Amino acid sequence: MKKVISLFLMALVAIIGTIFIAPQESEAVPAFARQTGQACQACHFQHYPALTAFGRAFKAGGFTMVGGQSLIEGDVLSLPSVLNASIVLKVRYQKTNGDGTTKTTSAYELDPATGLIGLVEKTEDTRKKGTNKGELQFPDEAALFLGGRVGEHMGFALEMGLAGEGADNFTSFKIPFVYKVGGVNLSVIPFTTDALGASFGFELLNTGAVRNQRILEHRKEISAQQYIGTGTAAEGFAFVAAHDMGFVNFSLWGPSHYATDVGPLSHYFRAAVTPKVGAWDLGGGVQWWGGKTKVGSDVGDAPAGEYNTKALALDAQAQGSLGRMPLGVYLTYANAKKSKTGEPVNVFNSSTNGAKKAWTGLVELGVLPNRVTLAAGYRAGDTGAASNNKQNAVTVGATYHFLQNARLELNYSHYSGSYYDLKKNNEESNGDQLITLMLFAAF
Repeated sequence: MKKVISLFLMALVAIIGTIFIAPQESEAVPAFARQTGQACQACHFQHYPALTAFGRAFKAGGFTMVGGQSLIEGDVLSLPSVLNASIVLKVRYQKTNGDGTTKTTSAYELDPATGLIGLVEKTEDTRKKGTNKGELQFPDEAALFLGGRVGEHMGFALEMGLAGEGADNFTSFKIPFVYKVGGVNLSVIPFTTDALGASFGFELLNTGAVRNQRILEHRKEISAQQYIGTGTAAEGFAFVAAHDMGFVNFSLWGPSHYATDVGPLSHYFRAAVTPKVGAWDLGGGVQWWGGKTKVGSDVGDAPAGEYNTKALALDAQAQGSLGRMPLGVYLTYANAKKSKTGEPVNVFNSSTNGAKKAWTGLVELGVLPNRVTLAAGYRAGDTGAASNNKQNAVTVGATYHFLQNARLELNYSHYSGSYYDLKKNNEESNGDQLITLMLFAAF
């Protein structure tokens, strides 16, 4: 652990040191910045993807706001003169300290030399493999992002996978239909996603309530919602009412990304308030996943069958400043009910012993505003198992911004609790430490 902490501190010093030799100009070039004519920091608090009040308003308006571009207008036509696009890229290096294991399995296979089927033993050695050895993920994620205004009351956001063979052309997609009634944006949003969960339909807080809207890369260590596994495949419809002071989202959804015969659909409910108190931008709310759904076709992300979708989460955030330094505070709690014998499995918790649950706290401070942030967080987790069920984590992080749309991020997590007392768990979870160095860029 001392070696990893030393590495973290050395990297942090190097990041801060580069401030004096790195270019000081910042630009904003991703898709929405092109459409609105606004810098990245107008929509994002400290760094992408955390939203400011302005960013929430843009999202609640269905991505239809313009300002930086001319429009092609006519009878029932109001379209930006160009299609707005971005390339989003994550390059990561990850290192864990797991001992790994050697595992021998037996299977009947055809011997090509003799043409006979016989019992063959295979040994897999994970002791120094993958992240236990150190893994360069180039890219970890790569996507073409298209989005913006379709018309006065209609927008869209499309993420197209670019990483590797068979990349999904519709990794995530939504198309909001929005009408403003007395200061309230009323929306119907069809959506589909491979891994962002039911909350992808509509979400505005930065707590990890939806998988891709969080403060640090180590999502399960800083967000209770992500710890219990709400970032699933999902497709459905979100019905939303959003105001400057809060929003409500009721969604009908199923845990699939490809299946065409899903139903009846499960329920997702989200309510949150977003008041401003003095110079502080506050937020807090509740999430509830309920009901059961059936997937009829046998597809890769959700085999045919019936599923329960039962979980509850509470979260809160405060974004303001400490003196001249931006400060964000984020709190979460989540609980996924246990699966019951003889009933469909709960997609968020397959254990039949107890609830899977966690609470987290995270603080991020902009020690050099718009350039360097430092963060620290804690997770108390419970797997729901009968014993060796405690999974706690201490996480520290730092970000350095070359540009508003390009940053270097360093995360370090140290795990503790009874879960790690078992050698088997240590082997399967790659030890009790994880360090991630990531370059993120959107252009």
